[in-house]
Amino acid sequence: MNLLPRAVFPVLLLGGLLTGCATHSDGTAPLNQRTWPLCSLLGGLAGGGLGAIESGSWAAGGAALGLIGGGLICYAQDGDEDGDGVFDRRDRCPDTPSNTAVDNRGCPMPEYPAVVKAPEPEVAAPAEVITLSDQGNVLFAFDSAELTAEARSQLQGLMAKLANADVVSIKVLGHTDSQGSDAYNQKLSERRASSVVAFLVGQGVASEKISSQGLGESQPVADNDSEQGRATNRRVELHLQR
Repeated sequence: MNLLPRAVFPVLLLGGLLTGCATHSDGTAPLNQRTWPLCSLLGGLAGGGLGAIESGSWAAGGAALGLIGGGLICYAQDGDEDGDGVFDRRDRCPDTPSNTAVDNRGCPMPEYPAVVKAPEPEVAAPAEVITLSDQGNVLFAFDSAELTAEARSQLQGLMAKLANADVVSIKVLGHTDSQGSDAYNQKLSERRASSVVAFLVGQGVASEKISSQGLGESQPVADNDSEQGRATNRRVELHLQR
């Protein structure tokens, strides 16, 4: 009558021992499903030792019960051996390195290259355009690239602005009216633009920041059918970039 209680006592004691060993106070389990053989070994040793306390004949039975009970207790634990937040029962990647982001299966999340936003292109400030034309004072002698006295006076009046340090470049564009051939007007506009550049450099504008271009009759701003319109089209434009 006393056999069952005396047999159950070591097993219950063994179960309590393994349960306390297998589970930390925070609920994690250092002994878990993957380490059940170790639990069985510990259970067998504990069971055999507890059985031997009762009698020598109990040692073998206690060891057997300890092997089975220890393995079952440990297998039933649902720990998190690799510390990734996914219990071992569901962990499909049990050896994940620490501090690795994982999915709900415990496997590392895919890593994607960081998206680097391209820098916004710098937008150049709009150029300031100064226009001198024959509508006011005639800029050049007839059919010539020679600056008139009036033209030189106007350009000298602009020197304070043109020589300012915040002006990084100056482009001089020469324009003509439509009288004469396209080819002739193109060459004339180039010579007149170059004549303005030479004058400004002689007045102190740095040569490395000034350039010229002739556009002939290609960009009229007025009607070439009237003298007033043609005078407006005969012009020099100074494009200042800051």
